[in-house]
Amino acid sequence: MPATNTLVAKLESQFHLTPEERDAIAALPSRLVALSPDEIIHRAGDRPTDCFVVLDGMVSSSRDIEDGKRQIMSFYVRGDMPDLRTLHLGVIDCDVIAIGPGQIAVIEHEDLRRICQQHPRIAAAFWRSTLVIAAIYREWIVNIGHRSALARLSHLLCEMMVRHEAAGLVHDGVCELPLTQMHLSAATGLSAVHLNRTLQELRKRGLVTFYGGRLAIPDRNALAALGNFSPDYLYLP
Repeated sequence: MPATNTLVAKLESQFHLTPEERDAIAALPSRLVALSPDEIIHRAGDRPTDCFVVLDGMVSSSRDIEDGKRQIMSFYVRGDMPDLRTLHLGVIDCDVIAIGPGQIAVIEHEDLRRICQQHPRIAAAFWRSTLVIAAIYREWIVNIGHRSALARLSHLLCEMMVRHEAAGLVHDGVCELPLTQMHLSAATGLSAVHLNRTLQELRKRGLVTFYGGRLAIPDRNALAALGNFSPDYLYLP
């Protein structure tokens, strides 16, 4: 089965594709790349000549801060294309790093441009995916800038569960989430100590179980209410 079938499934979940369009995406030439934990895929300032689709594992985008800290700005799961914007912008403005072991399918810009020219609706589907990623960025700005620690972490964990579920990665209410407390700290703007206390409070309230990279949310409504979470910005079907 072509690795690009993962991309077909992702776009199909957001945009109605014709059989011809599905076949064209599945036929895109790609190469598989295995990722090691914390492997840097792109550094800020790189000029990629290709884009990639996440097939397995998770990827983050982040920026280094002046005091040596790192701000994670987004997580990506199976089917996402974290660097799709480089097809038009050329330069990438953040680091793109593997969270844990994983696999990606790399597609050359030339092939992506060709399919967009031949199939304008596929170009529209890619554009829609980019707009959704931008919506997630905006929600994260609100989350970090104006919510309490409990609300921030609750919101992030709700988002991760919903996005994994949309990608078919939740089984029996549990998703594999290979994030450490360091990742969660960098994604919420909380210190390591504050993040640990916040996570313990959510566990104490019985709202989440998160051990060994496995996340379960026993009461989704309660966690969503605490985090003021609504999945509208994800634009899921």
